[in-house]
Amino acid sequence: MDERPETELISIPATPRGVSTPEIQTPSGQRSPRLPSKEAKSSTAWTPTSFISPRFLSPIGTPMKRVLVNMKGYLEEVGHLTKLNPQDAWLPITESRNGNAHYAAFHNLNAGVGFQALVLPVAFSFLGWSWGTLSLTIAYFWQLYTLWILVQLHEAVPGKRYNRYVELAQAAFGERLGVWLALFPTVYLSAGTATALILIGGETMKLFFQIVCGPLCSSNPLTTVEWYLVFTSLCIVLSQLPNLNSIAGLSLVGAVTAITYSTMVWVLSVSQTRPPTISYEPISLPTASASVFAVLNALGIVAFAFRGHNLVLEIQATMPSTFKHPAHVPMWRGAKVAYFFIAMCLFPVAIGGFWAYGNLMPSGGILNALYGFHSHDIPRGLLAMCFLLVVFNCLSSFQIYSMPVFDSFEAGYTSRTNRPCSIWVRSGFRVLYGFINFFIGVALPFLSSLAGLLGGLTLPVTFAYPCFMWVLIKKPTKYSFNWYFHWILGWLGIAFSLAFSIGGVWSMVNSGLKLKFFKPPN
Repeated sequence: MDERPETELISIPATPRGVSTPEIQTPSGQRSPRLPSKEAKSSTAWTPTSFISPRFLSPIGTPMKRVLVNMKGYLEEVGHLTKLNPQDAWLPITESRNGNAHYAAFHNLNAGVGFQALVLPVAFSFLGWSWGTLSLTIAYFWQLYTLWILVQLHEAVPGKRYNRYVELAQAAFGERLGVWLALFPTVYLSAGTATALILIGGETMKLFFQIVCGPLCSSNPLTTVEWYLVFTSLCIVLSQLPNLNSIAGLSLVGAVTAITYSTMVWVLSVSQTRPPTISYEPISLPTASASVFAVLNALGIVAFAFRGHNLVLEIQATMPSTFKHPAHVPMWRGAKVAYFFIAMCLFPVAIGGFWAYGNLMPSGGILNALYGFHSHDIPRGLLAMCFLLVVFNCLSSFQIYSMPVFDSFEAGYTSRTNRPCSIWVRSGFRVLYGFINFFIGVALPFLSSLAGLLGGLTLPVTFAYPCFMWVLIKKPTKYSFNWYFHWILGWLGIAFSLAFSIGGVWSMVNSGLKLKFFKPPN
């Protein structure tokens, strides 16, 4: 055996500051990958392990030094000494914590782009060029800022991770008030969006089948409700994936299909000849009050285009978080990439669609206009491909918007039984949820048409509550600019929510501005 000097046996090589160390396995059994060395940042702030320094260790004997060094590494790996709830390991959102920036980008993009982008030109037809572009730009940067707030508040309190939107609302507003304020809009966003996706996905599947089949179709085709059932069945099959990280591949498919069909729609519209009677003047209604309510409904449509904030904390909860490498770093990196592509989808669809059709834009949106004005100029194959991409996107979006509801179902079960859901119980919850949405969609087939109303009712989740929560949790200096800025921004969001909701109700009842999907081609 090769003998070495004693000093060599006990020497501990120093790791340069800023140099990353290999990933290690945490006590929970999951691996926590470290960031590349160029992204590791040194900090002068006090940490739970800052007292374990070379100066402190120098007078201590070798055995004690080894113990303290090992303890330092462990504490740095565990992070803020986060108190973990054992129940979290049983629930779909927090069951797997091996997410990364790529998963965050896929999930945010899948949640942020969808069918609501196709109706943005409808809002421009009431707002015109200037106000339409201005409102869309302000809404984009406003929601991007509130997204950053939510990412930062995920671990605002040392030792605590707010894994769900309702948990953060309870921490800010109190246990009871937080539930009252946040539960309804978040559930409404998740379940309402899932029901709307069933309606749009089923109708689009019917259109795709008729376009592909053409005159060869049988004389007894499936009805629209039967297509809803087919689409719901596909959603239920895909919903058997166990947790949020497991649907990252579906989110990637949803993101790619959304980018593709959004680009196809506005490119095909812009490349065709514009209608001869086109005008870019905002649509005028008989009375001033009617015009005001129509504008409010249009602004609600713009607000509804920016959904997905009810999923931000849930997505971030799937990532490992340590003191040296907190989860907000990869989350914000993935969100920035996602919202860059979201802007590349929403702005061209809104501006290109309004340029191509002006105030002739039908209430169904740009896809309706493309079929109505250019159905004979566009090859059937391109139109069929566009419809198929919409179906794929709806199937993928259904999964990520339903995951918080699955999590709530299983949380209720595990809290009562004190054991994880079996595969049969989990499958039963998801089958039940899918068919509940199906029956709601059949009973209320106009739900997918209420873009303005949905935008108004759920606007606080995106634009208002994060500002309030920042003030109540971070507690900036009273009457400072930071304090005034967030209070004003939050109350503006509440005021806009009320105004847009009133405009949406008025528009639905009196003007008939329902976003009906276009009729099948003959």
